[in-house]
Amino acid sequence: CEKLRHEIEPEVTHLRASICIEKRVAVTVWYLATNVEYRTISHLFGIGRSTVCSIVHSTCRAIVHCLMSGYITFPTGEMLTDVVKGFSQSFNFPQCAGAIDGCHIPVSPPALNHTDYYNRKGWYSVILQAVVDHKYLFRDINVGWPGSVHDARVLANSSIFQNAESGLILNEQQKEIEGCTIPVFLVGDSAYPLKNWLLKPFPHNDHLTDEKKNFNYRISKARIVVENAFGRLKARWRRLMKKNDMQIRHVQHVIAACCVLHNVCEIHGDSFDDDWMEETDLQLQHAETHTVRDTVNDRTAAIRETLVSHLANS
Repeated sequence: CEKLRHEIEPEVTHLRASICIEKRVAVTVWYLATNVEYRTISHLFGIGRSTVCSIVHSTCRAIVHCLMSGYITFPTGEMLTDVVKGFSQSFNFPQCAGAIDGCHIPVSPPALNHTDYYNRKGWYSVILQAVVDHKYLFRDINVGWPGSVHDARVLANSSIFQNAESGLILNEQQKEIEGCTIPVFLVGDSAYPLKNWLLKPFPHNDHLTDEKKNFNYRISKARIVVENAFGRLKARWRRLMKKNDMQIRHVQHVIAACCVLHNVCEIHGDSFDDDWMEETDLQLQHAETHTVRDTVNDRTAAIRETLVSHLANS
């Protein structure tokens, strides 16, 4: 409340009593954590439905504006060291700085170009692309692409792609493994392109050696953190499991605010009941992934082959 006060605290006027900041935050948290309608929240808090709507939108925007830069940060320096060490200790996977994936959030599509939002799972959505660390914390998010867009295209148009390609991130703490210099990198599924800074499994329809099968297994274990993070996000903030009947520009703020609040909860040790995951598990089941075929350069091939050999012996 204190961090948002200067952003959304209403002016006191002689015309009517203002709604205090604590009540505004409570209304918003209640809205995001449940699937109830504005009408129900209006009765619970004794305010008008239009007021509930206005409060939710303004508070979500304030959360994104005031808190995102403090709670969703891509790891560098000491923080990056901790993340790499965490993946190594938890999954025995070296040099991993995070796992990347996309998640579909149900929406009511706009009248214009509504088919763009119809995803391969058979419903309307926008995409949340996220990089997650070993503690289920979101380290980077990209929100708002229509549900029909391929994950690789979302990545190619995101800031994390531009920063990684230009060397602004993931360019430190290289490690010598079996005579090959291995940079820190992200791990993703077969929908993503293969890069020096982004590793993915070998195609399953290829004739794989036991070592490559082991690599695929180990990378899938490291990737599980991003799927678990999406599950925990939707389990806590159940608004993301229901079709959001609001304009797309407002949905983006709601999703981003939920991601920020997810990190707030995880960082400050908020309790989590595993039973909350039951309903989210059904929605998180993946449809068939469209594999991206790669033209692999020598450097990238050497990095992946070195890790195949290293993981086979560890």
